[in-house]
Amino acid sequence: MQTDKDYDGELKKVTVNNISLYYAVAGEGKPIVMVHGNGEDHHLFDTEIRQLVDAGYKVYAPDSRGHGANEPLSEYHYCDMAEDMFSFIKTLGLDRPVLYGHSDGGIIGLMLEISHPGTLGALAISGTNLSPEGLEPSFLEEFTAKNQEEPDPLVTLMLTEPHIDPDSLENITLPVLVTAGENDLILRSETELIAKKLPNSTMVILKGQDHGSYIAGSEIMGEILIDFLNRK
Repeated sequence: MQTDKDYDGELKKVTVNNISLYYAVAGEGKPIVMVHGNGEDHHLFDTEIRQLVDAGYKVYAPDSRGHGANEPLSEYHYCDMAEDMFSFIKTLGLDRPVLYGHSDGGIIGLMLEISHPGTLGALAISGTNLSPEGLEPSFLEEFTAKNQEEPDPLVTLMLTEPHIDPDSLENITLPVLVTAGENDLILRSETELIAKKLPNSTMVILKGQDHGSYIAGSEIMGEILIDFLNRK
């Protein structure tokens, strides 16, 4: 399979959880794993990767299963993706790395730490929901109609999962940064519930921003993330 050119040349590949994942790696220092959202790839974080490398972190940015340089799949489940990231961290020998996840990446981060407590040193999540009901109703209606006309396994994933018990977040004791845009497709009440249930959380709502406007091609999230990591 042909891979994209990236920070250190060709993407690297590792076998985890019985599948192969391509990933980019850049920098030197404390490890941070960055997990993108539904239908995206690690290039979502190009700006943040440069910022974190400059701040002294070693960034690992995988393409999730079926995304980016990886072969597409016919079915997806967040529990599998969380196990992928757990195996990724263990296979590469990363010692309690920070994990930053946007959207689906945030879901993956929460599920990883619930299933494997103590794996991470800190967690940051953006635009994350605990269930499909945490999405804006208009968004759900639009994509439900689209998926009925032309089924897409990735759309099916976000319309039917996750199902994270809010009370299970109380067991995540590490520092967690919770962010969302003021105009996010995630309900404000969902973001507030996540932050409330996490015992050691910091919530930031970005004024005038939507689900990904402060992340893709923007330095806003990188600055917030670095500040969080400096204070944790």
